[in-house]
Amino acid sequence: MVSTKPYLVRAIHEWCIDQGFTPHIAVHVDGRTVVPPGYASDGQIVLNVGPDATSSLVMGNDLITFQARFGGAVHALRIPMANVLAVYARENGHGMAFEPEAAQECEIDDDLGPPAVESGEAEAGGPPTGDDDPQPPAPRRGHLKVVK
Repeated sequence: MVSTKPYLVRAIHEWCIDQGFTPHIAVHVDGRTVVPPGYASDGQIVLNVGPDATSSLVMGNDLITFQARFGGAVHALRIPMANVLAVYARENGHGMAFEPEAAQECEIDDDLGPPAVESGEAEAGGPPTGDDDPQPPAPRRGHLKVVK
């Protein structure tokens, strides 16, 4: 049976777009996650998954794939759906958080290169700037609800 999680992630993403908000996902980065080197911090990364920041976005039941620019270079990203910790609107923090899931098998295409887990942070679409924090302020996080 397929989890409800991918459907909820897609629904919140679509709601953000319809409302004119910028959808973001918080992701647990591990050996199954492919992100650009140097952009994850403490095993997590927050990514802008809006249409202006991504190309070829596919949100499947098991995997989210897309291309995005980091530091001016295009990178292919692969995010196991099990690693999505939250999906929310950057502007107001409204969205949904998820319990971390146990590791599941996720096939990684060797053409995309090895997964990268290094320190730093960014959102898809550009390098970290310091002026534009991709996560909502702490008080706004209270709007997220954990779903099992």
